[in-house]
Amino acid sequence: MERFGVKSAPSRNRSKTALYVTPQDRVTEFGNELHEDGGKLFCTSCNVVLNHVRKSAINDHLKSKTHTKRKAEFEEQNVRKKQRTLTASLQCNSTAQTEKSSVIQDFVKMCLEANIPLEKADHPSVRAFLSRYVKNGGAIPKSDQLRKAYLPDGYDNENQLINTEDR
Repeated sequence: MERFGVKSAPSRNRSKTALYVTPQDRVTEFGNELHEDGGKLFCTSCNVVLNHVRKSAINDHLKSKTHTKRKAEFEEQNVRKKQRTLTASLQCNSTAQTEKSSVIQDFVKMCLEANIPLEKADHPSVRAFLSRYVKNGGAIPKSDQLRKAYLPDGYDNENQLINTEDR
């Protein structure tokens, strides 16, 4: 058949999916309607995950009644919330998380410098005082976790200070 210039019909088993399209490619193609996070494609106004491989699925979603309704509600709101993946949320360090760790490290340092055993942090009256009067004081863990997680950090920091002073 090839000798006469007649080509055979294409195979019907071939998929019509775009194999090398990334979610970021779809975001650039559709603009601010969509956003990408963690390798997933999200509809910004509906907060649902979309299949980034099939363009027809995205077009069908954007033409749906639920999308147009949610888009109108979304544009009325002043706050724009974007859904994120769990891994992206866990990797984010908020100011509260960094402040919490600094409070705990300062508490351990204070106990070490004042020769206060870390077991005193387990006493109910100390816990009540910390949660009532210290900002993020309720986030200070029990003594066993202070010893395992935060005492080595303080020990390493003090060793570095001593070594730099000796030079």
